[in-house]
Amino acid sequence: MTTHWLAVAVPTPAHSGLGEPLTYRAEAPLPPGSIVRVPLGAREVLGVVWGEAAAPEAALAAQVRPIAGSFDGLAPLGDDWRQLIAFTARYYQRALGEVALAALPPQLRTLSGTQMARRLKRQRDAALDAAAVAIENEALTADQARAVARIEQEAGPFLLFGTTGSGKTEVYMRAAARVLAAEPDAQVLVLVPEINLTPQLLARFAARFGAGLGDSAVVALHSGLTPAQRLGAWLAAHSGRARIVLGTRVAVLASLPGLKLIVVDEEHDPSYKQQEGARYSARDLALYRGKLSGAKVILGSATPSLESWHASTPSPDGPGRYQRLAMPRRVGTAEGADPLAGLPRVRRVDMSRQPKGTLIAPPLLAAIGERVARGEQTLLLLNRRGWAPVLHCADCGWKSECPHCSAYRVFHKIDRTLRCHHCGFTQRVPRACPDCGNLDIGTLGRGTEQLEERLGELLAEVRRPDGTPARIARIDADSTRGKGQLEASLAQVHAGAVDVLVGTQMIAKGHDFRRVTLVAAINPDAALFSSDFRAPERLFALLMQSAGRAGRDAAQSAASEMWVQTQHAQHPLFAALKAHDYPGFAAAQLAERAQAGLPPFTHLALLRADARSQDAAQGFLAAFAQLAQQRLAADPALADALAPISWYPAVPLPVQRVAGIERAQMLLESPARGALQRVLAAGQPLLHALRADPAHRAIVRWAIDVDPLAM
Repeated sequence: MTTHWLAVAVPTPAHSGLGEPLTYRAEAPLPPGSIVRVPLGAREVLGVVWGEAAAPEAALAAQVRPIAGSFDGLAPLGDDWRQLIAFTARYYQRALGEVALAALPPQLRTLSGTQMARRLKRQRDAALDAAAVAIENEALTADQARAVARIEQEAGPFLLFGTTGSGKTEVYMRAAARVLAAEPDAQVLVLVPEINLTPQLLARFAARFGAGLGDSAVVALHSGLTPAQRLGAWLAAHSGRARIVLGTRVAVLASLPGLKLIVVDEEHDPSYKQQEGARYSARDLALYRGKLSGAKVILGSATPSLESWHASTPSPDGPGRYQRLAMPRRVGTAEGADPLAGLPRVRRVDMSRQPKGTLIAPPLLAAIGERVARGEQTLLLLNRRGWAPVLHCADCGWKSECPHCSAYRVFHKIDRTLRCHHCGFTQRVPRACPDCGNLDIGTLGRGTEQLEERLGELLAEVRRPDGTPARIARIDADSTRGKGQLEASLAQVHAGAVDVLVGTQMIAKGHDFRRVTLVAAINPDAALFSSDFRAPERLFALLMQSAGRAGRDAAQSAASEMWVQTQHAQHPLFAALKAHDYPGFAAAQLAERAQAGLPPFTHLALLRADARSQDAAQGFLAAFAQLAQQRLAADPALADALAPISWYPAVPLPVQRVAGIERAQMLLESPARGALQRVLAAGQPLLHALRADPAHRAIVRWAIDVDPLAM
């Protein structure tokens, strides 16, 4: 009997240093991309055949273990998919098997071959023989028509720079319709930043395409699905039965053999960057995947990331790497009219001129009351949940610090708890100060719970058009923790059952609230003075996106407003916001970054270490830096790559202790992306060797973050 040697990518432990496929034997050949079950240590795990392996030496051949089984009837994963996974593992410095297996639905690990055969048969039986693409009835605006035409005629990638309410989703659907009509097996991938945006976009795509292509042709793929739902959606995408796949960042690694169009909605959103495990950027991988599969890529946003804006800006040497498609007018604004005509008016409230302790300035409170009386809705944005960030004692200075984290526990008045938002440690609120016994302990700062309660008091005399009291609701991570609570809360807002909605950034992204005419940011100043160089960019995007929730109904757009309560009313960021001037804001930020040598003009990587003490974490990083510079400098093949790299000292993270573990980071910077990649790849064996050294036994884990978003 002939023995076949297979290279199989398996999820090897992170500490093992085994990043390449392992060799297994099989009695029959299996094509690359086959999904198999193989023994690994004492376990049986899922693996992906990466190709044929070289025959081992005779003395070792008997030790090579056989595969345990394969999924007959399941088509192998394609060449494009394997190239995408290999690039992701290589670029983000992770093991190949770790990335490959993380991209597959978890339930695959538990299915037998017989169970898989039943699932595949059910999917085939349920498939509809429908292939007609939806008829396009709605008239396009001139901006939309130009964007659709360019997407059809040019190769891209495209940056769709459309103001909030300009109809970017309609452009996505028109582009999808043309791709699907052109090829009977074409597939479209639409990425959204957060799970709560998926249902409403899925509903729009299903309404447009479901009747012609069949209900099963439009599927969602994200981590919020049950294991069975996620497996079903993945199988539909892998088989080609799903023509349109909508999902969060995990969907960028799904198997889509007929992929012809990728849409990344709200491409600026930091949620596209994975923060654990393989810390990949779904937006960047979407661009790479488009090249691999020959698919067009559309990045859409009213506030593009500065990297994307820079890449779409023409230079003296020629056009940008992305084709920029501008849609400056809201739907309903006449062609040739001032683009600002349909956008909410931005008003700045200088809180330094308000009485100390004012939560909502009187003019803003009056404006909210007017909206309630007219039957319109108001959104209040306060990006801090709970009642107050800190509980404290004025007598002795005690504060509600978390015993396990270098952070304060947040006071939640609803259940009378102090809760750490980092490790989850929760305790009842003490009756008196734990240090001095003072009964009069108070709060510092404000959260959404406090804002909701205070609004109820301030608007107690305000009446709706039907004479009933104003109705206030809150949407944040606490109020929507239960299954279905977020959907129910959003449905109430859409139905007009809520007059004033208080929330965190959850309410600022992508929602189409037709009755909202007033949006207010209560306290956005903290980001102005952050140590993170990306904080102003994120704040501007959040405020612009928040403003975009107001006046989306053309009949109400003239009366729509965005109010900003700030201690720094003359700050350039707020001046740009008032003018709805994203290009001006972006130009100023890019000039600062060019001067400081920050992305997109340079390339960064963070090396992080977690340990039982801060000294151990920083010592591990410092030892690596010293060892790497010595070893790599002695290698002629790496000396050139090492030269342009700046190594910064190890420092604690902003929240340096979480759940009793100390965290440190070290920044590597290089003007050359390739040089940085070569040094990181060459440094991995050194990191594994240091981790195994008894001198660094206090190290819990280490990780490399390429192109970090959080500093």
